[in-house]
Amino acid sequence: MSDDVRPTPPADRYGRRPTGPAEGRPGGLSRGARAAIALALAVAVALTAWFAVAEYRRSPVDADVVSFRVTSSEEIEIDFQVSLPRGTTAVCTVGALSPSFAQVGSLAVPVGPSDTGTVRYTVTVRTTQRADAAVIEGCISG
Repeated sequence: MSDDVRPTPPADRYGRRPTGPAEGRPGGLSRGARAAIALALAVAVALTAWFAVAEYRRSPVDADVVSFRVTSSEEIEIDFQVSLPRGTTAVCTVGALSPSFAQVGSLAVPVGPSDTGTVRYTVTVRTTQRADAAVIEGCISG
């Protein structure tokens, strides 16, 4: 009884056992190949995050709402200032919000170029209902 014989399950009882290229190991890809794929994915995610942060920080345009005045249930007047490098142009999007913070109006405003670096603008934004707040949604230089 010293024979080293392993019992074999009946054929097709548990499905076929996959065999891979790695020295008879089941599974498909070798441990090195799986590690290389994981490393490549990690590098891709890191590069994507790096470029996203770099793009966000690169924008030289800064805008702030100075004041706003609700002129009617269909309009709001927004005063805002934009700081940007001399000679730079941008497009800033200003928005109007309802009391429940839903966007009820939006306007893209071309700004610049400026000799002073900071420029103040007053715009009237048409709204779909009475606005209760004004925001700068963002500015894109270009």
